[in-house]
Amino acid sequence: MLKSFSIKLTSVFILLCSLPALTLAEDLSERIAKLETNAAAAQSSADNAWVLLCSALVLLMTVPGLALFYGGLVRQKNVLSTMLKSLISIGIVTLLWAFVGYSLVFSDGNSFIGGLTYAFLRGVGAETNPDYSTTLPQQSFMIFQLMFAIITPALITGAFAERIKFPAKVAFTTLWTLVVYFPLAHMVWGKGGFLNAVLGGSIPALDFAGGTVVHISSGVSALVCALYLGKRIDYKNEPTAPHNTVLSLIGAGLLWFGWFGFNAGSALSASALATNAFVTTHFAAATAMLSWTVIEWLKHGKPTMLGAISGAVAGLVCITPAAGFVTPISAILIGLVAGAACYTMVCEVKKRLGYDDTLDVFGIHGIGGIFGAVLTGVLATSSINPIFKDAAGNATAVGWIDGNPMQVVNQLIGIGISIALAIGGTLVILKLVDLVIGLRVSETEEAVGLDATQHGETAYVFEPDIHSSAETVIARDSETGDIIPPELAYK
Repeated sequence: MLKSFSIKLTSVFILLCSLPALTLAEDLSERIAKLETNAAAAQSSADNAWVLLCSALVLLMTVPGLALFYGGLVRQKNVLSTMLKSLISIGIVTLLWAFVGYSLVFSDGNSFIGGLTYAFLRGVGAETNPDYSTTLPQQSFMIFQLMFAIITPALITGAFAERIKFPAKVAFTTLWTLVVYFPLAHMVWGKGGFLNAVLGGSIPALDFAGGTVVHISSGVSALVCALYLGKRIDYKNEPTAPHNTVLSLIGAGLLWFGWFGFNAGSALSASALATNAFVTTHFAAATAMLSWTVIEWLKHGKPTMLGAISGAVAGLVCITPAAGFVTPISAILIGLVAGAACYTMVCEVKKRLGYDDTLDVFGIHGIGGIFGAVLTGVLATSSINPIFKDAAGNATAVGWIDGNPMQVVNQLIGIGISIALAIGGTLVILKLVDLVIGLRVSETEEAVGLDATQHGETAYVFEPDIHSSAETVIARDSETGDIIPPELAYK
């Protein structure tokens, strides 16, 4: 009995002694759980802030960036018409995106188009969509992706500038976004898309920020538009030089600035991957600018501002699919290729073929996008982005440089599908719009300029010198007092 009592007493003593430890352990577990919750909330807040900022940067690329870049490159009589084509894309595509676009791209569907789960943004709010991001509210992801959809058809407008009816442009943008952009974006970026590299795609084509979806599709479509509409009536017969290269320089600078959001924002997080995309974007643009300038300088004896900004944009285009997959040194190589390839297309091949792509959309965006997509397959590496993994979760080779030459084949398939969809869809849309509305303005309207004939306004209004006019009116001969005729007043 005494022994049993001693055991019970000992047990009670041990229990009493262990209570502080148990309480401490429970308190420590709660603190750890709270720290983990706070850390996750902080990461979500940082990612959300970064992506919202990048959304604003990508919108800035369209207006004022692209609007100024294109507006400065056309003649004075068409500057407002050209800039309005970029601006109006914001309104058209935003509504399409809200009604059906986001759903057709990012909801579950088949390999080529999504469904209508998110039509009219139903269910798109503060909760995350873990298929695309575990830290972003789905609404933030939605608005970021919208900005890509806005700028893509706006890029095409440079090909038919100075000769298309404005109603035809509105109809074309609407139909092209529905028929070409939404399906292609789903195939590359949507869950289950045919070309999606990580979410169940049949062909894992890499496109970090839009080489195929944005640049190849718009560039090839631009070439189709230029060929279908034909040349401007005064093409090669009268000077068609840019009316204000200063505007274009400002536009190019804004494009370069906004492109950091375009590429680095595609990491969808405030992370080291975003940093790499930011750095590679800048390195490629700077190198391509020098590449184009040096070639032009050697060939013509003088470097030009127009050449420098064209080279910079070419580098930005070419690095877009690769920004989150390659090293900064690889980005320099991509920039060298971009400057040389796009210069050759714009300044040599176009001249020989004789087509009138007004602002060289195909030569820069189409060719830059194609070369960028191929070089992504060559230079992508798991050390930057271990996007491919084996069954055990271990990183495997990404690009040819890593030991995966098949990735180049995947990239070529993605390029081929993008080109085919762009050509087929654009031709059908152009034919339909031409039959219903008509595409080209009359020769008289084209000669006068689209600003006045399509929009009834003028970009530059030069007011008379009121002070000088008043002096002219009251000028009198000092001896006779007679009024002096205006044409003699200041002789």
